[in-house]
Amino acid sequence: MTDDKINHCGYAALVGRPNVGKSTLLNRLIGQKLAITSHKPQTTRHAILGIHSSARGQILFLDTPGIHQRSDPRRKAMSHYLNRAATAMLADADLVLFLVEALVWTAEDENVLTMLQGRKAPVLLVVNKVDKIVEKERLLPFLDEIARKFSFAGVVPVSAAKGSNLDRLQTLVLDLLPEAENIFGEDEVTDRSERFFAAELLREQLTRRYAQEIPYALTVEIEQFVDEGERYRINALIWVERESQRKILLGKEGEAMKAAATEARKQMMEFFQKRVHLEVWIKVKKSWAGDEAALARLGYVD
Repeated sequence: MTDDKINHCGYAALVGRPNVGKSTLLNRLIGQKLAITSHKPQTTRHAILGIHSSARGQILFLDTPGIHQRSDPRRKAMSHYLNRAATAMLADADLVLFLVEALVWTAEDENVLTMLQGRKAPVLLVVNKVDKIVEKERLLPFLDEIARKFSFAGVVPVSAAKGSNLDRLQTLVLDLLPEAENIFGEDEVTDRSERFFAAELLREQLTRRYAQEIPYALTVEIEQFVDEGERYRINALIWVERESQRKILLGKEGEAMKAAATEARKQMMEFFQKRVHLEVWIKVKKSWAGDEAALARLGYVD
């Protein structure tokens, strides 16, 4: 039994290998879109704070980049940054939510679990994508097998895509967080700026629209973000690594870029609840993802 009069508040870090559903889960738990999503691994590049307030307290969810082992040597600096961003969140987390995919266990999952060994914060095993399982009887043996690998504080099967079993997850998370007063106001949902979300919403469209190589070779920088009262005026730069990539993004007579920018503008208006004037340029910065100094200038800082 829980005492509803006791207020709980603390940081709960969502960790796991790439493409396991951390960002989708964060958006569901907060009740609005904070983290961009796509079917491509390593879409999340920054740790994002999502604040969930209730009568029993406040959960400060931290969505982290996927922890991975292998990386493209051309983008070594980016790979190191992503792993640093994810592991740094573990140091101060009051609770860790370790996400895995139902009926799937990989070497990268094992690597994340090894990183969790010896940490003081309790760890909840969150088994995602259970809605995709056809033979439901296979789930229980899988849960038992993974549960024997670590002393988990609990095991919760969920579907982030469908929103299944998330009430139970939130209850367990609050129970495991320390007794403390809320840190943020009840109406706050994140500490990230609107400028940050403008860049992420444009990058989401580009990541979803272009296959294979290009999503990992591009980043977005907001050069200007002006509040004009009735609307936001946003100027964005898309950085790629080669001239050939710039031409692919543009498409014939710039039509591909116009389509991506139009959809990004719609997403921004929905997110900001305000009219948006968006202008986009594409520039080439050779090997930016392999250069620590270039990454820092583009906002990839610990």
